[in-house]
Amino acid sequence: MEPQRRILEQAYSGARALDDASVQDAFEWLLTGLEEGTLRAAEPGADDRWNVHSWIKMGILVGFRIGRIVDMSTHPASPFFDKHNLPTQELDGVTRRVRIVPGGSSVRRGAYVGPDVIIMPPAYVNVGARVDAGSMIDSHALVGSCAQVGRGVHLSAAAQVGGVLEPPGARPVILEDGVLVGGNCGVYEGALVRRRAVLGSGVIVTGSTPVYDLVHGRVLRPQSGHGAEIPEGAVVVPGSRALKGEFAQQHGVSLYTPVIVKYRDAGTDARTALEDALR
Repeated sequence: MEPQRRILEQAYSGARALDDASVQDAFEWLLTGLEEGTLRAAEPGADDRWNVHSWIKMGILVGFRIGRIVDMSTHPASPFFDKHNLPTQELDGVTRRVRIVPGGSSVRRGAYVGPDVIIMPPAYVNVGARVDAGSMIDSHALVGSCAQVGRGVHLSAAAQVGGVLEPPGARPVILEDGVLVGGNCGVYEGALVRRRAVLGSGVIVTGSTPVYDLVHGRVLRPQSGHGAEIPEGAVVVPGSRALKGEFAQQHGVSLYTPVIVKYRDAGTDARTALEDALR
């Protein structure tokens, strides 16, 4: 085990004092590793399973504990106060071929942004998140704490990918390679969206959301300790399900639910292809 990992785990559990100089040094090591992509909060393992590195989330939480709120304002009209050890990240976009278009986007320290990523304003990428190569983060989109965004993913305008820091062992939100998330979508509470799935505009996926698969005639319910899982290549749209009971039936009450209406085909691929000219 790396000594920095052990230090962060001890600081999280209370076995080491937070004001120990080694804790700040270990936290800086953690942020650097996350930014370089050598460390990540979760990574794919065997049998399509994702392994969560809870110690990394512990380390981020330690960083919040030891951080001091300081004035980071650059102009009186734009006040900015945050933890001193978690400022916005200074990315070398030219060397890394990252485009961050002017207009108010921020990438926080401890986030990985891969080559050929495009970030449209305003957007926000939080600590511990990973945005892999060739992905696009559109306007008003959020990539929350420790969220894992794969290669060639498109987050459309106002899409929200929630952050999951606590409990440390909980799975973060994961979007695998080639996923398309439509406008005004929300993916929260450890949901896993498998490769090349498409979430139509307005789809919400949470830790308690059952997903109705019309193609295979099944209901996909979240597993204990994890959020919902969207199958590979699924095309999901907003839907509703009728509620049981006399009162609900009398008043026509229904609840929102995501519905899989098809799986990707050539037509879907053509409509969702990222435009190479943008790069």
